[in-house]
Amino acid sequence: MAKYVTKRLLLLIPILLGVSFIIFTIMNMIPGDVASLILGDTAPQSAKNELMAELGLNRPFWIRYIDYVWDALHGDFGLSYRTRTPVFDEIFARFPTTFKLAAGAMLLSVAIGVPLGILSAVKQYSALDVINSVTAMFVSSIPAFWLGLLSILLFALKLGWLPSNGADTAQSFILPIVTLSLPGAAEILRLTRSTMLEVIRQDYIRTAKAKGASNAAVIWKHALKNALLPVITVAGMHFGALLGGSVITESVFAMPGVGTLAIDAIRSKDTPQVMAAVLLLATLFCVIMLIVDLLYAFIDPRIRSRYSK
Repeated sequence: MAKYVTKRLLLLIPILLGVSFIIFTIMNMIPGDVASLILGDTAPQSAKNELMAELGLNRPFWIRYIDYVWDALHGDFGLSYRTRTPVFDEIFARFPTTFKLAAGAMLLSVAIGVPLGILSAVKQYSALDVINSVTAMFVSSIPAFWLGLLSILLFALKLGWLPSNGADTAQSFILPIVTLSLPGAAEILRLTRSTMLEVIRQDYIRTAKAKGASNAAVIWKHALKNALLPVITVAGMHFGALLGGSVITESVFAMPGVGTLAIDAIRSKDTPQVMAAVLLLATLFCVIMLIVDLLYAFIDPRIRSRYSK
């Protein structure tokens, strides 16, 4: 198991190198002049040239990229072009907001999707199954920003129950978490239903029933573990995507997260800030998928024996 984890962690090196090169190239190709964005279009050209030289932007692309990678390997990810502070200072200040938002949305998605998916599979073609399936398809078709605006209009403006923006109190996270969790819950519900239907038709389930096991024991003890394997994968990918993809919800609810920080940095061509944010989120996504694979081994003895070999 330790050898497998080490190999997966070593794979982070080429992955992060590839991500860094792609992002660095894209930021270099974005139209616009960093000096004009920072100083303004009316600033004299001499001041712009001086700032470009100070930031090192007058050097060739490959030299700047190699220097960035070399400095990053030594723990120096540069200073923000806008604030002239270390890039991770603002990221670490904003990351707790994004993590709370993503973790809360993921947990709520699982708490809603898995039980309802199991009920839909156990009571296939019943009224409950039809209602769950129709609701899941309806929720999946609603864009996140539209769902967020509707929730603000109803619960914040009309009813006044919850705040519409910010991240100062626990109540401020309720609407964003619900907005992010509903599409994920719908996806997990449909996946849980399909995997449970596939598992409960297996021979070992019929054998357990023939031996006199109750329906509850068959579902929760025998079927659920195997049915949860693909659900864990989707939940892990959903969590990783939420860490980097909650920017729309953060923008709608005016939450100071990493997503809004990255968008502001892209608009101002703040390459070091964008690079640091993307590399952090890419690393977290890879680590989350590693944890998902380890959960596979914890749930399924067959996979655990393969790792031990």
